[in-house]
Order: sequence, then structure tokens, then C-alpha cells
Amino acid sequence: MRKIEIMDTTLRDGEQTSGVSFAAQEKLSIVRLLLDELKVDRVEIASARVSEGEFKSVQKMAQWAKKNGHIDKLEVLGFVDGTTSLEWIFKAGCKVVNLLCKGSKKHCKYQLKKTTEEHLGDVKRCVNKAIEMGLSVNLYLEDWSNGMRDSKDYVFQMVDGLKDEPITRFMLPDTLGILNPDEAGKFCAEMIERYPYLHFDFHAHNDYDLAVANVYEAIKAGVKGVHVTVNGLGERAGNAPLTSVAALIHDHLGYTTNMDETKLYSVSKVVESYSGVRIPNNKPVIGDNVFTQVAGIHADGDKKKNLYYNNLMPERFGRYREYALGKNAGRSNIIKNLETLGIELNDEATKKVTARIIELGDKKELVSIDELPYIVSDVLKNGNDYKDIKMLNYSLSLTDGLRPTATLKISIKGKVYQETAAGDGQYHAFSKAMFKIYRQLSKPVPELIDYEVVIPPGGKTNAYVQTIITWKFEEKIFKTRALSIDQTVAAISATMKMLNMLESGNIPNMNYLPLP
Repeated sequence: MRKIEIMDTTLRDGEQTSGVSFAAQEKLSIVRLLLDELKVDRVEIASARVSEGEFKSVQKMAQWAKKNGHIDKLEVLGFVDGTTSLEWIFKAGCKVVNLLCKGSKKHCKYQLKKTTEEHLGDVKRCVNKAIEMGLSVNLYLEDWSNGMRDSKDYVFQMVDGLKDEPITRFMLPDTLGILNPDEAGKFCAEMIERYPYLHFDFHAHNDYDLAVANVYEAIKAGVKGVHVTVNGLGERAGNAPLTSVAALIHDHLGYTTNMDETKLYSVSKVVESYSGVRIPNNKPVIGDNVFTQVAGIHADGDKKKNLYYNNLMPERFGRYREYALGKNAGRSNIIKNLETLGIELNDEATKKVTARIIELGDKKELVSIDELPYIVSDVLKNGNDYKDIKMLNYSLSLTDGLRPTATLKISIKGKVYQETAAGDGQYHAFSKAMFKIYRQLSKPVPELIDYEVVIPPGGKTNAYVQTIITWKFEEKIFKTRALSIDQTVAAISATMKMLNMLESGNIPNMNYLPLP
């Protein structure tokens, strides 16, 4: 079984993402995670000659790598500039240079303004000097993909001239992300057929969203190593993402790597934090939504025979499967989430909770599992069927420098009443307007003992909140609760439940479902 070598270039090519610059301590952290936790084979950590700060960062990484037996796995991009880059890398304490030479005739002719022979001579001298200094050399053929399209003879002339030099790897970059999978496979196969004894890496860019597909074809053609970045970071549209490449190598090609898949998600989240570049919710393997089943029929199929599972099992990547709660949720989604929370409901209760979640799902996209216990509590303990008192309309006004006001219209056994009041807060104003009506009707009102707002964990600004109000009426103490995105709206709903309890005489005495 073939083993594919993985080189991660998040700290070099990935840092060329617009707006991304890792601090020295962040770089050291990422290197440690990639080598010690994730166990990639090699890490390209920097470009030579960038800055004094970069030099110090590379020194720190090299010191750590040497101490932990990884120094040969650190690689630094160097340039064909005599010995300047080589000395920079050597003084920083690294042992491997990834030498950047020109892989297309256009680059050689128009950027360097040199003939192929002149550039070849410069590269050879640089390689030999690196070996004298005790450095190992890998060679990038920059713009190789355009070279294979437009100047294949040039590419072959360069490799013919260098194939016998002490170069460990020849690295084939699709520098501008121009290749399609057919070309990637064909061009890599041509290189391998012509030079079967050389080690070739493939380096993909994602300008046409084909980086992973191109990596797939390159490996099929026979390349021994591929280059990736965490979360697909990189210049322009980025590079081939590490997570997707790992999955396709293991699942679609049936080959192995040294990587520990269970660490992929955690490493991706750390890099997300350091880079400031958010992982899209639908990003394969690591997106927040990719192991979440939304449709009820999918949850039903999973319950019966895992009918909607594929080989990308979340546990492989240190994750778990979720079942979304929203308007598309079915009974099976609800049951799966209740099982996760350890809540058992009978069929009738499950139907009520399902109906409530679908109703709430019409108001926002998803209901989180953290919110589910509050919904269960709201439906089962305060979802009485008495509707003698109905809220018809209300308006809340909050103006800077003025007291909040509330105007409401309610129906009590079919008769409509309206009142307005000002208060110290929106709910206080609502309560005063409501009880104005009750006093006019000589109806008794309860005493408000406690007002509590419970926010499910997660810190999401659109999370449902549960407002719990404790009342005292005729020596009985009881609670009502309600759920909404807005705590005042929830409090009004809880108050309407209380008024209907009073009207019906169905008043519990602290008989409510405790919060989980």
C-alpha cells in the first residue's frame, strides 16, 4: 500500500493569505501541533530574507524542532541569489532549503532576463553551495503548470540538467491554479514516466476550486508527496486544504499517510483562531454543519440502519454527529437529540415538542440542542390549553430620556380591553398596563416574587432565552415560563400563561419541571 508524504505550508504559503500574519508564538504553536499532534511529514515554515522578526521566529521553531527530533522536517523557501538565502537559513538553524527556480520559460526570460543555460548554471551553483553548508535541498519549479502547457521543452531541459544533482525532491507547483484534473494527471504522469527515479511533490492552488481534484489526479499519476495548508489558507483562492486531501487519500485512493485524523478538527480550529479567517460552515470535514442532519427523513434513516452515513464518520476527526432542530426536523430528529440529553418523552409529549420546534424553526433557521430542554419545559409544564385570556396586540416603546411605555389590547372571555402605561422598563410598563385593566374589572392579581432570564450556553446572539417568573397568589407559589429570542416577549408570554391559570383556577403549587 502506498504511503503519501504530506508537506504542510500553512506558515509559508498559507501566511500569504491577505490579512494573515502569525505571531512568533503562534507559529511555534502551529509547528508543534502539525508535527507532534497531527504528525504531518514536513512543514514549510517561512521564506528566507523576509524580515528580522521572521528570522527570530524561524530560530525559535528550529530550536524547538532540534530539541524534539524534528529539525529535518522543517523547510524554508530559499531563492537562487548566490548564498544570501542559504546563509539566512543556515544561521536560523534550519537544515532544509526549498529552492525556488523557474519552471516556465516565460518566468526565466521575462522575470530573470536570463537564458535557460544561465539559470541552470545559477541553480546548480546554489545547490552545490547548500550541500557544502550541510543543507538538504528540495527544488520548486515555479510556474511549472504554465511551463508544461507552453514550454515543455524548457521544463525538461531544466530537469535534465538537475536530475543528477543532490536534490531530494522536485516539487511541481500549479503556481497560478490554472490546471484542471485532466491536465494535472497528464503532466504529472509525463514527469514520472520521463524521470521514474525522482521524487516528485505536487503543489496545488485553488483558483478554479480544483485544488483537491488536481491533487487526486496527481497522486493517481504517481507523485510521492503533496503540499497542503490548514483550512486551505493561501494566496488568492488558497491552497489544497489539508483536511479534504487527507480524506480523499484515505477514502478514495485507499492509500495511507502518517497523519492522525482525530487531530484534524482541533488543529483547524486553532489555526482559525490565529489567522482570523473563519472556517465556512459547509467546509468539508471541519465546517460546523457538515455532520449535522437537517431533514427528518435522514434522522429516521440513521435510526433504522445508518442509511444516511458515509465513510466520513465524524468520530474519525474528533467530532460527533448532530441532528438539527428546525422547521425541517421530524420526530426522529427530536428523538435523537432527546436521547443525547437523556430525556425520555412519551409519544404525545414528543408530538407536542416536535410541533413547537417546527413553529420556532419558522422564526429562525435552527434551534440548538442547548435550547431543547427549555423548549420541553415550556411545552410540557406551561402549555395549558386554557385560552380565556388572549393577547391581541401590544406595542412597547423605548426612547432615550423617556420612560418606557406599553400599549396592549387583550381579550378576556371574548371582551376586548385596551390600556397604556409607563414604567421603569418595558416589562414593567406592560405589567402596569395589564393590571390597570384588572383593577378596573376588580380582578385579583398575583404578586411577582422573582423574574429570571436563562440563556442557553453557546453565546449565540440569536439563541432562544427562557424567562421564568415566580408568582404568589392566595398563598400558592408557582412559576410560569416561556421561550423567545427576546426576553421581554418571553416574559409577556409567561404572564399570559399565569393569567389563564388564574382564570381557570388551575394553579400548581411549585409543581414545575426543574431546569436541567
